[in-house]
Amino acid sequence: MYQIRTDLALETQEKMQEDKVELKGVRFSEEHVSKNLTISTVVIETENGAKIMGKPTGIYLTLESPDLALEVEENSRVLQERICDCIRELIFHKISCEDGKELKILFVGLGNRAVTPDALGPYVADHLEVNRHIVKEYGKYAMRTEQLIVLSAIVPGVMGQTGMETAEIVRGIVHETKPDLILAVDALAARNSRRLNRTIQIADTGIHPGSGVGNYRNAMTEESLGVPVIGIGVPTVVDAATIVNDTMENFITALEQSQALRSTGEILRSYSAAEKYEFVKELISPHLNGMFVTPKDVDETVKYLSFTISEGLNTAFGEA
Repeated sequence: MYQIRTDLALETQEKMQEDKVELKGVRFSEEHVSKNLTISTVVIETENGAKIMGKPTGIYLTLESPDLALEVEENSRVLQERICDCIRELIFHKISCEDGKELKILFVGLGNRAVTPDALGPYVADHLEVNRHIVKEYGKYAMRTEQLIVLSAIVPGVMGQTGMETAEIVRGIVHETKPDLILAVDALAARNSRRLNRTIQIADTGIHPGSGVGNYRNAMTEESLGVPVIGIGVPTVVDAATIVNDTMENFITALEQSQALRSTGEILRSYSAAEKYEFVKELISPHLNGMFVTPKDVDETVKYLSFTISEGLNTAFGEA
């Protein structure tokens, strides 16, 4: 089956619907929170559903808003509240937390701080209100709460900087600090350029560092690390071949609407999606094949998004 390049379960589900693929074992629902905010839920319930979707079984929550990257106080407040709600929903879906019990969470900011589209994880870590050191020194009552989330954070860098797999570093930290849950943030790749910096995916299935640009590293999952892993991602890049492919689709549509060139458009339309995509990749190879594109305002956007996500997390952890 023709697989599109995307890290978003929502886009995979949309593609399956377009191709009229029967999605047994996959549930989908959508909530329109406001005119500018939609929350979609994709639940992959069975191994058959996971095989069709090409993603692990679990819950995938996707927040979409055209205003996500706009620095408007009202938008930011609503988004932070919703991020908080989604995070708490998945945390307490994975872990039952008794009254008075400490919940230890390790935050992992994935990515490369020196490459802006990949700096989301480190930037979020910068704004987090970590408290593990305070609790270890003075006890949980220093935080003035009966029930407490004990938060620690690490920015492990990338293999090119450390020579180590991120999963190896995190596994060592898990062994030493014994968290109840890991929360990892990373940049993703989207299928549709309109979703760049406008979408947040939160999933309870873990995360694959580097998957957005095809650098598949060891997965960070409950199976590999021994504790549940919640992954948060924002698509900051799109495959160049995908953009050219979308342009080709628009070109074919324009040909079909032309009286003189309609037959040419119909011929091109007869090719399957996979055939057209492979044709595009062949045309742009070797100079553009493997290239990823990001918006020109990515510097400010990633900084603002990282602050919005971190405030949502701080709210979630503060309400324990």
